[in-house]
Amino acid sequence: MIDPRLLQVVGDFLYPYLENDRPALIGPPLIGIAGSQGSGKSTLAAHLAKTLGGVSLSLDDVYRTKAERQALGRTLHPLFETRGPPLTHDLGLLDQVLRDLQQATPDSRTPLPAFDKLADDRCPQNEWPVFVGRPKIIILEGWCLGAEPEPDERLCAPINDMEAKLDPDAVWRRAINGALAAGYADLRARLDGLIYLRAPSFERVLDWRCQQEAGLMGVAGVDEDRRSALKDFIARFERLTRWMMQGGIVADLEIRLDDARRLIVSPQEAPISEG
Repeated sequence: MIDPRLLQVVGDFLYPYLENDRPALIGPPLIGIAGSQGSGKSTLAAHLAKTLGGVSLSLDDVYRTKAERQALGRTLHPLFETRGPPLTHDLGLLDQVLRDLQQATPDSRTPLPAFDKLADDRCPQNEWPVFVGRPKIIILEGWCLGAEPEPDERLCAPINDMEAKLDPDAVWRRAINGALAAGYADLRARLDGLIYLRAPSFERVLDWRCQQEAGLMGVAGVDEDRRSALKDFIARFERLTRWMMQGGIVADLEIRLDDARRLIVSPQEAPISEG
């Protein structure tokens, strides 16, 4: 369940975009939602699209195909075979879908990309869901939306054991940083507004990710082996997640969350900030 106070704050933020009489040439407003894994951005995006007569998309929907990521792994760095970080998304495909939605008419049928995470590959186009009509609002959610490039000096030292072992020369993290300054910056500039759901700590992100996994499996919680595997997986997101939490994101609305994903509305509720 989404915190009603959070919905109120988001609703107040979105009101001017929805009330503004936008010419058809401009299209419906495009709003981004950023946040760490497990922060609730997908749930929020789906709720907003449903209640506001819009459509929701995710960066997860436009991952590069397995073959494309394998090619990146061979030519750039092996870590790019694993989906998630910048450069593993097909921003060209996303651009075309956004254009189609913004130019849609009441009779339009717009295919929306879909990704099969079990197969770790993009679904065939004939299996993509189709949005019918012209959306009143487009919600795009993605964990790294709006992230700014890190200062170069921050990239020198690894942030965790994964980077130390698998990216000792900083090739992977510098390539990600370059992507943030290029295609991902262009995507941020295209957004009419960006909401950032700020987790209380990176350590909480692992807890949230384990809760997600347990929910998908229909169990109360994951065992220690699975938790350890998830910890290894989210290590690929740690650098950029911490950087965003420390201010490395340009958002129009920042929502600080507590451990239960509720809106923090007073300084007394706030956890100790990440340094």
